[in-house]
Amino acid sequence: MIASQLDFFASPVAPATAKTASSQVVARVGQDEEAMARHLEATGNFRILRKLLPRSVVERARPEFPRRGVILDTETTGLNHRSDEIIEIGVVAFSFNDAGEIGDVTGVYGGLQQPIVPIPAEITRLTGITDDMVAGQVIEVARLNSLIEPADLIIAHNAGFDRPFCEAFSPIFARKAWACSVSEIDWSARGFEGSKLGYLIGQSGYFHDGHRAVDDCFALLEVLGQTRLDSTAAPFAELYRASQRSRVRIYAENSPFDMKDHLKARGYRWSDGSDGRPKSWWVELKEEALDEELRFLRAEIYRWDVDPPVRYLTAFDRFRMV
Repeated sequence: MIASQLDFFASPVAPATAKTASSQVVARVGQDEEAMARHLEATGNFRILRKLLPRSVVERARPEFPRRGVILDTETTGLNHRSDEIIEIGVVAFSFNDAGEIGDVTGVYGGLQQPIVPIPAEITRLTGITDDMVAGQVIEVARLNSLIEPADLIIAHNAGFDRPFCEAFSPIFARKAWACSVSEIDWSARGFEGSKLGYLIGQSGYFHDGHRAVDDCFALLEVLGQTRLDSTAAPFAELYRASQRSRVRIYAENSPFDMKDHLKARGYRWSDGSDGRPKSWWVELKEEALDEELRFLRAEIYRWDVDPPVRYLTAFDRFRMV
């Protein structure tokens, strides 16, 4: 009865008019929300995080962005690429130019795969991926290959982890150039408090639904493409330049045992030989720092004219499975 009385007082609205009015209300609400957010930010007492919305996929990239990049993320059953498996892979393909400017998103793929063994409870807690979700699922290698094959550069947010898993999964990843958005960008110099993706997203003014591979890829793309007020170029430009430079890896084989703390303090890491590297302390540096580092080793560590093994690395060699 009450509804009938309300209907009596309501003005009839044509369906098309109602749809237009609804769109106008939504737009107005969005404008009002943004105005409120800007007002709060202007007070200096609030920081507003906006929901990160994935970029649209285009059918044809703009010609002024001729190069192809891929942002990749994996979820796995553990940390060892020799014994653990990929259970999810996410890929966002995009275009860019020689200046390191990001153009368009050209393709997206996300796939789950059932591993041979049950997913450990700790992995489910971290990723949200359960055995039921992956049951009967298989990653489409042909679809994946269609996005990886044209890529000039593959980017992962910890390429030292993702590349070995990807190479163990398929040979399509082995002959590609890789870049690491953790180690090859100076996030601290850009004013960020950490290099974890959650920190980068939050300090870039966004929040997103994390821990799913494709969502994290879109989030990283947005962070890489954002130019902050105190920067002249976006992080991706720095990453692309870094990927084009050669680096060196120095192995301080047979270094005196009592010098291990000095090596560690200088950034050297220990390899026990189980990962295919020489059993030694080692460090990776820019190629132009090689001569200075050799002088340090000869004068401070060995104290004689030693020539430790040196390996030259490009983006095609770095982060790969040893």
